[in-house]
Amino acid sequence: MSYSNLKKDPIFIDIALLIVRLFVGFAMLSHGFPKLQMLLEGGDIKFFDFLGLGPKISLGLTVFAEFVCSIFLILGLFTRIAVAFLTFTMIIAGLVVHGSDSFDKRELSLLYLAVYVLILVLGAGRFSVDWMIEKRRRSSEW
Repeated sequence: MSYSNLKKDPIFIDIALLIVRLFVGFAMLSHGFPKLQMLLEGGDIKFFDFLGLGPKISLGLTVFAEFVCSIFLILGLFTRIAVAFLTFTMIIAGLVVHGSDSFDKRELSLLYLAVYVLILVLGAGRFSVDWMIEKRRRSSEW
């Protein structure tokens, strides 16, 4: 398959975007779910306090990004908005929280960041709720 075939038949790109969205979405859920449990348990929360918001609010924002936005990413619903939250979270995780750590501690968050930037640029693809909404919106304009 050559690069020119991708231009003529972008279905390969849409399939790749679906696979990446599903894999990265479910993988991030595995990071967000334990944080959701920590938040729901209450008790003493020890979490990175970003901008002095307090550890509980910081944890809540992280849970929103890593858990809720990952579900949106898997569905392809509000994809670019969800990925913007995830991108911001990975910037904080990779460059602030683990900024003074060795590269192997920052590597995973930076890899997530790279994938999220790619999805932010390319969008959800044809196999997403966003695509279905846009398709329906366009058909109702006629």
